[in-house]
Amino acid sequence: MQTTPPGAPSAPERAARRGGILRQPLSVWATAFAAVVAFMGIGLVDPILPAIAKGLHATPSQVSLLFTSYFLITAVAMLLTGWVSSRIGGRRTLLLGLALVVVFASLSGTSDTVAQLVGFRAGWGLGNALFVATALAVIVGAASGGAESAIILYEAALGLGISTGPLLGALLGDMSWRYPFFGTAALMAAGFVLIAVLLGKTPPPERRTRLSDPIRALGHGGLSTTAFAALFYNYAFFTVLAFTPFVLGMDAHGIGLVFFGWGVMVALASVFAAPRLQRRIGTTRVMHLALGLLVLCELGLALTGKTGIIVSTVLSGVPIGLNNTAFTEAAMEVSEAPRPVASAGYNFVRWLGGVIAPYAAGRLGEDISPDLPYYVAVVSCLIAALILLLGRRHLRGLDRAHDAPASREAPVPSSA
Repeated sequence: MQTTPPGAPSAPERAARRGGILRQPLSVWATAFAAVVAFMGIGLVDPILPAIAKGLHATPSQVSLLFTSYFLITAVAMLLTGWVSSRIGGRRTLLLGLALVVVFASLSGTSDTVAQLVGFRAGWGLGNALFVATALAVIVGAASGGAESAIILYEAALGLGISTGPLLGALLGDMSWRYPFFGTAALMAAGFVLIAVLLGKTPPPERRTRLSDPIRALGHGGLSTTAFAALFYNYAFFTVLAFTPFVLGMDAHGIGLVFFGWGVMVALASVFAAPRLQRRIGTTRVMHLALGLLVLCELGLALTGKTGIIVSTVLSGVPIGLNNTAFTEAAMEVSEAPRPVASAGYNFVRWLGGVIAPYAAGRLGEDISPDLPYYVAVVSCLIAALILLLGRRHLRGLDRAHDAPASREAPVPSSA
């Protein structure tokens, strides 16, 4: 009698995979749709940053606080999401996150001052953290074809959201900088209804996550090395995302198209190029390679004229996409902590780069030189590479782990 080799997919799994990744329950598509909209929020404000600054009589550094407040709350909330979802279940956590995004995105569109807008974006960040940190686990649990198909579907939603966010922001922002916020609220409300109707009850896991678990997980040398390297990488990443709209000198449509191209590069590199390179040269080498490429893009932003800035911005999506995948998988595989716990600790540290970079880049660009933020980003990339190099003994198992079958819980993604 023929038996199934250890680690190989079962007959039902093979049958589901033959059915194709697109044959998914409606609950999976509902969650994936909401995920697309959630990831739109990352690039949504990029095309309208100059318009917001003009409409609210604010400086670039003041407007950059939209990112700072958003990612600060997202970082802190990552420590709470596991605690919440392990007590009320995935479905309720998703709905709570979506409801918060609907409320605070709507309020963002009514803001009369930068301070109000920054505060409402903070509430938006809380909702987004609750949703994004739970969505992949829900998709994996409900999808047909196994975890691999579910993760590919989720990465596709991530890429679609990141690339279309700037286009939506440009289209609606051309009429008023307020409209992208109202548009996001309407789409998230649709996602709320779809999940409420189509996603069945998801019971809490057997083991409840403690609030201290993500911080304790950072005691592992490999996870802390990955997290702090990612912090400096994210500083460079968000220098591009938050400061470049002010140096492009374009209207909302132009900025939207540039960052649409950037988002497409992020998606293609993350979903297609990164896995192939990881299999060929290993995860740690991919991180070093991507950091080197990002240094070249940052130098292109600092040293070239308008055409060079556009090209460098779009091409920077390649190393950013490579690193988003490589760093996330490294964080998931490098320690023995459960994946949701490891991801929460990792994201708490790495999102701090998104907290610091937008405001710091804005002040450096305003007070000293518009080129200086990119030179600081270059130094930040080099520090990230140095951290990886100094902690390389903690990362030795990564490339071997990439070929081993996954056995722990599905990861919580880093790209929201």
